[in-house]
Amino acid sequence: MANQSNPDIGSGDALLIVDMQNDFLPGGSLGVADGDAVIPVLNSGIERFQHAGLPIFASRDWHPADHCSFADQGGPWPAHCIAGSPGAQFASRLALPASVMIISKGTHVSRDAYSAFQETDLDERLRDLRITRLFVGGLATDYCVFNTVKDALRHGYRVVLLTDAIRAVNLKPDDGAHAEQEMLHLGAQPAQIGDIA
Repeated sequence: MANQSNPDIGSGDALLIVDMQNDFLPGGSLGVADGDAVIPVLNSGIERFQHAGLPIFASRDWHPADHCSFADQGGPWPAHCIAGSPGAQFASRLALPASVMIISKGTHVSRDAYSAFQETDLDERLRDLRITRLFVGGLATDYCVFNTVKDALRHGYRVVLLTDAIRAVNLKPDDGAHAEQEMLHLGAQPAQIGDIA
């Protein structure tokens, strides 16, 4: 892995927390092993960004009950994050501020969306705030984090991947590691929450 860095946060930076929802936590319908371990890490990041007066975004799957990604509809996943359901709510221990900007994705019954940029207004909202660099953590490394980081880089944002604040589904044992390596290869900068000044 590339060397970790110690980025200073300031004007033009935002924190993007990806899909920290109950259904993706251990015990949820599509639980990520050890997914709850990133909550205190992300809370530390939230505190840092709040203290600096910088924007915080949180993406969420917000699926219709008959979403195309669900096994009952021929998709690859069990039903999860149905809009308005307890499983779709953000983790209760995640200390999201009242000012958090929520990005709902996967809202169309016939189209899936792993990226927080896909068919949302995230790019527009970031540009309105003159954001140029995103600090990204959440779930899961090999799906929604991976695709969100790829799209952020494609849209021209600099990306800091918070390597201590992500966990993978790992359908294959190395999926998470491969996704992390690919994000860094594409230009994401690795860092840990504790290193952010």
